[in-house]
Amino acid sequence: MREYEFTFVVQPEISEEGLEGLCQKFESVLEKAGAKRLFYEDWGRRRLAYEIQKFQKGHYLVLHFLDGGSIIPEMERTARLEDSVLRFLTVLADEEVADIEARQAEAVQLEDDRKRKAAERAVREAEEAAARAAEEVAAREAAEKSAAAAAEAAEAAAAEPAATEETDETGAGEDVETPAEAPTEVAGESDAAEPSEGAEEAGEATEGETAERPA
Repeated sequence: MREYEFTFVVQPEISEEGLEGLCQKFESVLEKAGAKRLFYEDWGRRRLAYEIQKFQKGHYLVLHFLDGGSIIPEMERTARLEDSVLRFLTVLADEEVADIEARQAEAVQLEDDRKRKAAERAVREAEEAAARAAEEVAAREAAEKSAAAAAEAAEAAAAEPAATEETDETGAGEDVETPAEAPTEVAGESDAAEPSEGAEEAGEATEGETAERPA
């Protein structure tokens, strides 16, 4: 039997469930035709050589299987019917596999390694996503603090001129409301207005003398 490599590229945002369902479709085609599935290679997300359907990246997988070659048209037809599959390519990896059982045992080991690497990649991607989320939260909090500080500074700057104007107005009012000085009495006016007792007596005596003087 021959060993083939069926490489297919799917949309990068495909979910794990969607990817698993797609792989099961290909495996079902192999099983119906009597081909033997060996293992998958998961190359992960990679940049495409050129943009395909507005995608710049794709998720690459390689399915290794054993068959005489008759299953290839059906595999490619199934890939064409899947909207999530961007590109696919079938390559002959080995013209004649001498020991099929040994190759299948080797494939089991390779499949275990693939699953382990996939789990490690999932953990790494989750950690990276958590780190990005933490950075976004920190950046948002910093922006909010900066905005709050700017608002406080603006309020303080707006309140300062108002306080200065109030102080100036208060000072001006005090100058205007300064009480007038009490009028000062002119010396002598009181004495001139009110004759002294001695003057009254002298006047009375003079009047009496004048009256007694014969005409």
